[in-house]
Amino acid sequence: MKSTALTVAAVQMKFRPTIAGNTAWIVGVIKGSARAGADVVLFPECAVTGYNRDLSVVSRCEVEAALEAIARAARAARCHVLVGCPTFAGQKRFNSLLVFDRRGREVFRYSKIHLTERDTRSFSPGKHLALFPLEGVPCTAIICHERRYPELVRLPVMAGAQIVFHPNAGLDSLSVSKAKRGGRDGIPVRAFENQVYYVFANSVGPQGSGLWSAGDSKIVGPDGRVLALADNRREQVIRAPLDLARAGRCYAREGRERPACLRPYWRAMISLLRRQSRRVAREPGRGGSGGGAR
Repeated sequence: MKSTALTVAAVQMKFRPTIAGNTAWIVGVIKGSARAGADVVLFPECAVTGYNRDLSVVSRCEVEAALEAIARAARAARCHVLVGCPTFAGQKRFNSLLVFDRRGREVFRYSKIHLTERDTRSFSPGKHLALFPLEGVPCTAIICHERRYPELVRLPVMAGAQIVFHPNAGLDSLSVSKAKRGGRDGIPVRAFENQVYYVFANSVGPQGSGLWSAGDSKIVGPDGRVLALADNRREQVIRAPLDLARAGRCYAREGRERPACLRPYWRAMISLLRRQSRRVAREPGRGGSGGGAR
């Protein structure tokens, strides 16, 4: 049964020096967010490990133990949890967003497709766009740098997505970080042009090596209005209730139908996306391909 309303939380965090430290903090936030009424909690990119470190040497066993702890916390809190974390498939590593349902089962895994130069030192690119349900509500996701590729959002919205989840780990010079603050990052435009909700969770503050994260985590409505906004200094958990009736996707739906010359191509891509998403959801623990129920 499809929900008509969800309360979402976006978590703005400072990365700890250890996986154990990050995991303990994440578990605590899951518990607190659920008590405060959140149905869904989004954490930043690479929240489990931190981002400004050598991710090519991160221990697979340590990461998997951390994810088990997060899954248990999601189950105990009866809350959906989306968390950024490196994942593994054979010798390859991926920069992924894992989706856990209220029972602590991993139900989807999206791996970053468009990698930064820093990403390429550790990660392989993902192969599939994100399309997955939460409480019956179709959702999609992008990771950090991928805000520059609007088709990663537009196509899933054409296929039905009403919420965009965007985990981020800002890593800029201080001057660039300051330029991204106060909502000056294009996210409200992306919500408006698709008529969907947009949930953005970022890291915040100094990240080492003279690099910074802008914070500015936010939840934006389908009309482009900012419903909740974090600052650029502190760890914060922001929340907002989402009325899914307002996420009508009208511009994406109209774009799917006109001009008529593009209609068969859009429909073919939407059909491919849906087939891939169903397959991804059936394949547990496949790094770049997706994840399934534990």
